[in-house]
Amino acid sequence: MNKVLFVGAHRFDRSPSQRYRFEQYFEYLESQGVQCDLAFIINEKEDKRFYKKGGAMFKLFFFVKAFFLRLKQAIQSRKYDVVFVQREAFMIGTTFFERLFKIFSGKLIFDFDDAIWLPNVSDGNKALNFLKDPKKTEKLIRMSDMVFAGNQYLKDYANQFSDNVKIVPTTIDTNWYKPAEKSNEQICIGWTGSSTTIQHLETLLPVLNRIKSKYGDKLRFKVIGDPNYVNQELDIQGIPWRSGSEVTDLQDIHIGIMPLPDNQWTQGKCACKGLQYMAAGIATIMSPVGVNKDVINSGENGFLASSDEEWFDRLSELIDDQLLRENMGAKGRLTVEESFSVESTKHLYLKYINELIEKK
Repeated sequence: MNKVLFVGAHRFDRSPSQRYRFEQYFEYLESQGVQCDLAFIINEKEDKRFYKKGGAMFKLFFFVKAFFLRLKQAIQSRKYDVVFVQREAFMIGTTFFERLFKIFSGKLIFDFDDAIWLPNVSDGNKALNFLKDPKKTEKLIRMSDMVFAGNQYLKDYANQFSDNVKIVPTTIDTNWYKPAEKSNEQICIGWTGSSTTIQHLETLLPVLNRIKSKYGDKLRFKVIGDPNYVNQELDIQGIPWRSGSEVTDLQDIHIGIMPLPDNQWTQGKCACKGLQYMAAGIATIMSPVGVNKDVINSGENGFLASSDEEWFDRLSELIDDQLLRENMGAKGRLTVEESFSVESTKHLYLKYINELIEKK
């Protein structure tokens, strides 16, 4: 049996990026004779404190503990045929651990699904920005035997430093994400994300306020992923993302929205929240940024909207027309099934992993 060690920051089923980029393939890979193990460094207790502002002594203790834990994991990786690093093995600028993983295992896959070579530090860890290395992503790509890039924009960047880059899209498990019957008495406009991306939703607030003024109580709004988010004008109280209810939390949404600014960072996004809506049969509107333009054929399986007026008009169309919502949701679901699902992509993981293992 071939053995692959997957290296991420978080425990299983904690990080959306880990889940959508590799964890949801474990069952399939193991059915095909590939043993999958996860090496993580942030446990549940530490998780609650690590991303908060302050706590310098806790973070210092955590880094020391995590350093020795990663060192142990790197030494143990000699038992594996391949090590798969998602984004980075350690959250500061060093590539020390990735080099160790490669030395001990012999084969290294590097996976990334965002433009992580650009400066982007969470509010809770801005004080640690001096420990970052802007060239870390380039170094990781150069040292890796194979690179998984989430879209063409990311592949184009990686191609500068590696001749073995594969596009592996972010995918949705369509056996888990499914459409559901819903009432049409009150239309729900929904957004899912996190506290770090809520700023993207807020760029659309002028439009959402206009829509609320137009339709009144015919509408309600839902925010998933940031339980601290409150908007009294739209009567929104955010709810947390929860693994056990993530699908049912989405299923009562009629229109899913994914507004994005157009910049270098968002060009690297892999349309994950839009794909979640579509997999659940939800009529979807996205900004025409990055891979969103490849996912949506505007007017067919969803809408693309650039200006405030386009957003207002597309939302109005979907609110007014139940049949349009349902047809667009069904076509969106089909798009995910055919091109952005676990089922449509799982063979790539097996193919590329075996290709690397067999390479002399």
